[in-house]
Amino acid sequence: MAGCKRIAILTSGGDAPGMNAAIRAATLVGRSLGAEVLGIERGYRGLLDDAFVSLEPGEIAGILREGGTILGSARCKEFHIRTVRDQARAILAKRGIDGLIVVGGNGSLTGALHLADPMEIGTGAGLKVVGIPASIDNDLALTGLSIGVDTAMNTIVEACDKIADTATAHDRTFIIEVMGRDCGYLAMTSAIAVGADLALFPEAGKTEADVVEQIVSTVIAVRQRAKTRRGRRVIIIKAEGVSVPVERLKAAVDERLRATTANADPAGIEIRVTVLGHVVRGGRPSAMDRLLGSRLANVATRALVAGVSHKMAAWMPPVELPPEVGQRAAADPYCWLVDLKAVLEETDHLLAGKSSLARWRAGAFGQVEDAQDALLL
Repeated sequence: MAGCKRIAILTSGGDAPGMNAAIRAATLVGRSLGAEVLGIERGYRGLLDDAFVSLEPGEIAGILREGGTILGSARCKEFHIRTVRDQARAILAKRGIDGLIVVGGNGSLTGALHLADPMEIGTGAGLKVVGIPASIDNDLALTGLSIGVDTAMNTIVEACDKIADTATAHDRTFIIEVMGRDCGYLAMTSAIAVGADLALFPEAGKTEADVVEQIVSTVIAVRQRAKTRRGRRVIIIKAEGVSVPVERLKAAVDERLRATTANADPAGIEIRVTVLGHVVRGGRPSAMDRLLGSRLANVATRALVAGVSHKMAAWMPPVELPPEVGQRAAADPYCWLVDLKAVLEETDHLLAGKSSLARWRAGAFGQVEDAQDALLL
């Protein structure tokens, strides 16, 4: 299988800390293997605008520690149109690009798969693509971790620790919303890491009334069990995928608490909400994300140069993979090359809550919640 001699890198979708580490590693590894490496600014939008830039070793030497992505990112909804992809392929061909590395999430990797679809480009050698998972939501299947997740988790934990200080000082209940789109991974794991009293995530499938009741029950239980004033504060982590807006949720909980006779002092319970929002995306990448971005890019680039295509570099897949779906990468004992189409199909199942991983996540956190409840008794 012929390898790639001229490779382009693009970052697409939501930015994630560690993307720059991937850009740096792909550039250095590609050059060391004799390939020319170019960058594409602003993702697929920049590709359509022919926004190619050179990636010189001296220019990318210091980007390892920077958050975001030096190549920029943008949404490009029209990329799902065949004629638009034909335009993108023509630009890549004009530039002599035979290999493309796409760093991004579900939508970005879907674009990569379509861009190199043999049904669209014919049966010739065509364009070769390899994906690198980058999504703070950790909502991509067949990889144990995506670039950006660790940094986002640390950001959430740091913010929640600070909020817990003021919550303790004022005996308050805080509902803290974290990012994650339709995936509750960040809410689940950050709740464990900060010792939250409750986590709300979409995989639980609860109605708005159920969510309100769950919060009210938790607040009352914590306050009744508290042996000191410091024990009355309550921290609740809410995933943005739980569709109830936090202000509406607060109003409903306040109303329900006022009507609850089991609470001895409903007027004394103060509830505050904090939406962390895009602060979760930012910041310098953690050591883990710098290593993860570098190692995944190393594997992806070596695969492209060797002529491999339609794969994604993955970090320790959380499920056992059949040989036709994935194989351990020779360049790194913790990295795998997994079939890109299989990744996207399993990601659909994951987001729909139908995959074994989705069921495990929801079940595992439910067990943790039961354990925390037991500790409060």
